[in-house]
Amino acid sequence: MEVTWEKGDNKDGTPEGEEDTVILTDEDGEEHEFQVVDFIQVEGKDYAVLLPKEVNLDDEDEAIILRMEEDKDGHTLLLEIDEDDEWDRVAEAWEDLMEEEDESEDEEPEGD
Repeated sequence: MEVTWEKGDNKDGTPEGEEDTVILTDEDGEEHEFQVVDFIQVEGKDYAVLLPKEVNLDDEDEAIILRMEEDKDGHTLLLEIDEDDEWDRVAEAWEDLMEEEDESEDEEPEGD
């Protein structure tokens, strides 16, 4: 999988008011654009959570989670998670994080 990451200037990689975009090239050479929606860390490894930018109403869009590593030149690589156990741990951690965020939003008082 080839990855092109249009990375911005903020700590999370996005300039003010903009979002990170990742372009993944599939095995057929077709490019697909994804929005980086979150970064998580599980067991000392960093991961990026991606959602397709173009919504296909025929498909149920699911998040894609890729492991982040740096190459010897300091470039960020996004790698597929090959091991089922690692995938399960990371997916569970992200789901837990989303549930916590939902709960905290429910607890916040509404403004006038």
